[in-house]
Amino acid sequence: MQAGHTPVFVMNTAPERHHCRKGKYHCQHTIADVIRTCLGPKAMLKMILDPMGGILLTNDESAILREIDVAHPAAKNMIELSRTQDEEGGDGATSVIILAGEILAQSLSQLERDIHPVVIISAYNKALKEALAIVNRISIPIDTSSGEEMLSLIKTSIGTKFVARWSDLMCHLALQAVQYSK
Repeated sequence: MQAGHTPVFVMNTAPERHHCRKGKYHCQHTIADVIRTCLGPKAMLKMILDPMGGILLTNDESAILREIDVAHPAAKNMIELSRTQDEEGGDGATSVIILAGEILAQSLSQLERDIHPVVIISAYNKALKEALAIVNRISIPIDTSSGEEMLSLIKTSIGTKFVARWSDLMCHLALQAVQYSK
């Protein structure tokens, strides 16, 4: 090497970036897989060992996510996503985690084809806009002052096999609770 010349190193970082993206996917997908089995009538209990050596048996995703100690920033994002949904919406935290995990699962094949994440996100944004347009096109307005329309809406929301026997009573109670809280 000649005097006065600074060596220049050219490094290809693309494989590491791709590996890092896949690593983020696997961390987030693992969280979604753990939480997925907490949903529904056949939800599985998880046995969690707390830092003090106690054992916690639960299928409550909030309790599970509180006890899980993760270091990976992407996995922390999934936990924060669930926490935000729980705080803002009061429900749906498990569904949000599962939905995010499925979106990531669908994105992995695109990442493996070397499609940049910005392009994938752009495609998801276009799909979201189209889905919202379809929902707006097929939605039916509900007159919230009509008890009959509200009962019909409530029945579609809570009319499961579990409450089938008490469906009318449960729907009337739900309607009364909503009307009372106004």
